[in-house]
Amino acid sequence: MSAPVTLSVGYGASRKGVPASGSFHQWVEAALRGAKRRKAAELSIRIVDAKEGRTLNRDYRGKDYATNVLSFPVELPPGINLPLIGDLVICAPVVAREALEQGKPSRHHWAHMTVHGVLHLIGYDHIDDKEAEQMEALETRILAGLGIDDPYAVDDNDD
Repeated sequence: MSAPVTLSVGYGASRKGVPASGSFHQWVEAALRGAKRRKAAELSIRIVDAKEGRTLNRDYRGKDYATNVLSFPVELPPGINLPLIGDLVICAPVVAREALEQGKPSRHHWAHMTVHGVLHLIGYDHIDDKEAEQMEALETRILAGLGIDDPYAVDDNDD
């Protein structure tokens, strides 16, 4: 039995083309299960437009463009023990554009960005090559469990 997940999904952008909140819940649970996290978890996902995505990426990462997903892991004071793991911000137009450019179903890319962001919230990163390989392998396994192809596979049939 998996630990309870409390998820709040908010919208700062049009919901057109954005999966239902139940899908996000499924993807969050899959990410936590795949990472073998057995504790309760609480997080929020905010779906944003390009303007808000750009502002947040600039203000928090110093990069002046909208990116697909931003992760804000919670930093609780010592002695405070809550299931809160943090917040994700997913930029709807960036995810839609990337799915189109990469020739993958939009829903699959949404799932990937959600899983990727959740893994960041619980401590996974891809700063160096070894960490990147571990994180990508875990993402690929989690997504395969959802019936989604390897998001990092290179299509060699484009010659």
